Amino acid sequence: MALKGLRSTTQISSTFGVHATQINTWKKQAEESLERAFTDKRTKEGKTQEQLIKELYQLVGQRDHELAWLKKSLAPFDP
Repeated sequence: MALKGLRSTTQISSTFGVHATQINTWKKQAEESLERAFTDKRTKEGKTQEQLIKELYQLVGQRDHELAWLKKSLAPFDP
């Protein structure tokens, strides 16, 4: 209710018997938690998007190299 703004802090306080300061504290904690929940996890791990793209290009290059080696190695066995 407090996050959506359906009722004022004083209304919630009187309904549930909780002090208005406590409701404001909980509201602030909830907003911070929700903000962290929807942020990009990759940046928290210390990797930027550029680093991830670089790693992916490196992986693709490695796979291309392995595929070329396999084609070359298996060429004598082709009918």
